[in-house]
Amino acid sequence: MKQIFYNRLQVAGMALYIGISERGLAFVGSDGADIDELEKWGERVRADLIVDEVRVKPYAEGIAAYLMGARRDFDLSLDIAGTPFQEAVWQALVAIPYGETRTYSEIASEIGKPQAVRAVGTAIGANPVLMVVPCHRVIGKNGKITGYRGGVAMKERLLRLEA
Repeated sequence: MKQIFYNRLQVAGMALYIGISERGLAFVGSDGADIDELEKWGERVRADLIVDEVRVKPYAEGIAAYLMGARRDFDLSLDIAGTPFQEAVWQALVAIPYGETRTYSEIASEIGKPQAVRAVGTAIGANPVLMVVPCHRVIGKNGKITGYRGGVAMKERLLRLEA
């Protein structure tokens, strides 16, 4: 069974769980969510969860720097896996520059599946590493802020941070 080392990060008025494997960052949780969010994800990926502040620290520092406005890009190794479709969507998200947004339709077109707007939304919702794979940068076609695994308030906060 895969091992995920985790710790809770509290910075800039936010509190979230971060999980890493031996290969890289595997999970970034929602602001204010309790351990259940991490545990449910751990069950889905069949991982043993182990508290380890020391191993998580370099990743937590990178995320903290972003949340404090001192970092715009991440150079953290990732350990995430999804379907080929999900991975294509996540790669499109990583390409969205800091401070910019895209619509779900634009992401669907960018990955060559212009009719798959709803599927793009589902893939975005499955993103296990909030902020690092910046799904908060995707908004509705009408310019409105739509759903987010971390909650709309967290999404709005991240967009304001990058504005």
